[in-house]
Amino acid sequence: MQRFYVETLGCPKNDVDSDKLVGALVADGMQATDDASAADLVVVNTCAFIGEARQESIDTILALDEQRQSASRLVVTGCMAERYGSELAEALPEVDQVAGFGQAFNLVPTDRDGTEVPTGSAPARKLIPVSSTPLPEFDLLNLPRPKSTVPWAYIKIAEGCDRSCGFCAIPSFRGPQRSRDIASILTEVDETGAREIVLVAQDLASYGKDRPDELGAGSIVPLVDAVADAVDRVRLLYLYPSDLTDELIDSICRTGVPYFDLSLQHVSKPLLRRMRRWGDGQRFLDRIADIRDREPDAAFRSNFIVGYPGETEEDHDQLLDFVERAQLDWCGFFSYSNEDGTYAADLDQHVDPSLMSERLAELREMQDEITASRRDALIGSDVEVLVDTAGVARSHREAPEIDGIVHVPADLPVGEMSTVHIADALGPDLVAAGVDAADLGDGAD
Repeated sequence: MQRFYVETLGCPKNDVDSDKLVGALVADGMQATDDASAADLVVVNTCAFIGEARQESIDTILALDEQRQSASRLVVTGCMAERYGSELAEALPEVDQVAGFGQAFNLVPTDRDGTEVPTGSAPARKLIPVSSTPLPEFDLLNLPRPKSTVPWAYIKIAEGCDRSCGFCAIPSFRGPQRSRDIASILTEVDETGAREIVLVAQDLASYGKDRPDELGAGSIVPLVDAVADAVDRVRLLYLYPSDLTDELIDSICRTGVPYFDLSLQHVSKPLLRRMRRWGDGQRFLDRIADIRDREPDAAFRSNFIVGYPGETEEDHDQLLDFVERAQLDWCGFFSYSNEDGTYAADLDQHVDPSLMSERLAELREMQDEITASRRDALIGSDVEVLVDTAGVARSHREAPEIDGIVHVPADLPVGEMSTVHIADALGPDLVAAGVDAADLGDGAD
């Protein structure tokens, strides 16, 4: 039996794609391995969002090429393969195939569409010109889903994006938004066997707008309600602020997981317009306050771009003030990355990298203190957690793989919900009664 190894880079949406690829390869008779050197097929699911992500993808490809067997095949797929298809294959002769979205690359003969590479055939690199590759018709999204190996699972409810944010190249290679139907999503929820479902998409709250006859604007609300009826927890990632309606807020609060991941990017109104984005700091603060009035236990996450072309000291000061006033639980800050083909690439007034670094450090230091303070405030409270692995759990405030964790007694059963008493906090992490924080030491996340 031939074996395969998959390395996934980037965001949770890529994790979903990899799960589907794994399911397809297993269905074709292959066996997964955790050792790239033992695999007949090595797959790298890449990220191309910013320059750092692309460099990580290239470094990973080269590292795996060193590890793999000489007779194995190295395939690059994902966003970087789709965006830079032929250029990537040309620049990396180590790669046997560059496969864009929906391109088959399994080794086992099948009769799916005739494009698969039969077992034992000579490896051949297939160059995929990005401009001529048709948009995928949910090749990955509608593949069967293997059961989750952990108590939670990401599920992608749509592909692509209709927005034109100045800094983002995703619509150019992911295409326009294409929403799945609710029935297929619920089938996948059932297939995962997970107790917590994390819904993801490039533009989650716009789910259904592209299918006005079948779904329509606002369809995210009945979808969230339906998933909440099927599992213990449902969590939403990446909400564009203009589409955060009262109905959606109420639906999220009803799930028992009042976790709001808001894609804000900045708070200066002039800079946001230069980003081709909606909103401003005061609108965001008002919305956050409104949610906290409805649900005092709500948790918030957001991400911000630092150093977008034209960002002034006044813009930066507005962001600092917002961060201090908003008191969000979690924040990510990222330096602006100049992406070819985006609106921002042609803008003037680029910010010096050293100044970007100074601004990033200032914001991160402030947010680290806020996060630690908000975690300290939970000491002495009782929280319901889902135990992910032995000794590690999460409440509604922590998204998997993104935020902090809750250290719990190792004898709490994995995959079960449990109520624990918070006895201590270690930076972003909480420590439940029955766990000695001193024993965690440097191993605490």
